[in-house]
Amino acid sequence: MNAPQSHDNSPSPSTAKLTWLQTLKVYTEAPTLRMLSLGFSAGLPLLLVLGTLSFWLREAGINRATIGYLSWIGLAYGFKWCWAPLVDRLPIPVLTRLLGRRRSWLLLSQLAIMAGLVGMALNDPKLTLMPVVWCALVVAFASATQDIALDAFRIESADMQRQPALAAAYQTGYRIAMIWAGAGVLKIAARAEVADVANYQHAAWQVAYLVMAASMLVGVLTVLFTAEPAGREMPSAKNLAQWLQTALIEPFTDFFSRYKLQAALILALIAIYRISDVVMGIMANPFYVDMGYSKDEVANITKVYGVVMTLLGAFIGGVLSMRLGVMRVLALGALLSAGSNLLFAWLGTRGHDVQALIWVISADNLASGIASAAFIAYLSSLTNIQYSATQYALFTSMMLLLPKFIAGFSGEFVNRFGYQNFFIGTALLGVPSLLLVVLAARAAPAKTQ
Repeated sequence: MNAPQSHDNSPSPSTAKLTWLQTLKVYTEAPTLRMLSLGFSAGLPLLLVLGTLSFWLREAGINRATIGYLSWIGLAYGFKWCWAPLVDRLPIPVLTRLLGRRRSWLLLSQLAIMAGLVGMALNDPKLTLMPVVWCALVVAFASATQDIALDAFRIESADMQRQPALAAAYQTGYRIAMIWAGAGVLKIAARAEVADVANYQHAAWQVAYLVMAASMLVGVLTVLFTAEPAGREMPSAKNLAQWLQTALIEPFTDFFSRYKLQAALILALIAIYRISDVVMGIMANPFYVDMGYSKDEVANITKVYGVVMTLLGAFIGGVLSMRLGVMRVLALGALLSAGSNLLFAWLGTRGHDVQALIWVISADNLASGIASAAFIAYLSSLTNIQYSATQYALFTSMMLLLPKFIAGFSGEFVNRFGYQNFFIGTALLGVPSLLLVVLAARAAPAKTQ
């Protein structure tokens, strides 16, 4: 299979390899620092409609099977390619004129996320589950829309050499937000509880989710006080057919025309690369509860210390990708991510063992950070800047569709076969992704080697 011609989607013509000092200085540049706070805005909603929500629902008495099925809320992220062409091309009245194409969509989606989180806070799932579910869907839809605009914003903010650094900064902000949306929510809810009252107190969760809604102001302020990236000017469509051609059809035909038969291999890799992590993650919080870990232990070890290890992994992954090549680090991340799930199977045999939990979380989150930074850089290298939002949304949607669908059955699987078999199964799910990375590396253009 012949590799396609290398497609330079960067605004800079420079292709010279950076020195180690130049590589590190990239992390102090303005586009990289902006991605830190915008990554926070992107990372905050995810746990609030998935991981943290599962903890809340479990405490409210919702069974594991229902929690597993409700993880399908995350499929909103998997179908975002359906409206990505609108985000890529359609102006928002008034906002686009004032802020620009990317910033206007970012601001609108962030405000919608805040509204959805307030709605979740005001409803008690123990009494009425469906209002919480509908508000969570609003948050997920708006969060996916924010991701579309933010991915395009990031890709258009720097040349390809700097994309791994932007990806690492994005991951850093993202993981800081996950600390706040994970450990922060648990600690706020715990402190807001009234002493000598039953374990589940909706008022405590209400306070926590209202604080999370206010935390989205980090992203809002960043959008308001930053500059629009220098993207391509959008031609004015004279009719609906022309608009559909340029906004919906061309981004996909461009990808397949550039990669031809190799496109199938690339899309297969994207579809399953993170499957072991995504499927395993849905049952993580119920696992911690069932193993007897307290809220403080879960918050401090998995939501704070664990995310710090992911940040370290993201930094290592970004630096290694710039120095050694994206594909090599992509293979390393696939191997480490699948292997770390086996450690959870071992952890399930240890009972309430805090020290063992620390070691497992260290290995798992370090592997996740390395894999994520390399994977984001790989996806960015595949896009054409003319269609960056639509193409990147297609890639990230494919990354989530199959894993999220399978994850919906995770609660049923655990109920039937137990946690140990579940974790072993998720590790085995990661083996095909490693094989596809090896095949994709052989066919990849030189710039990703």
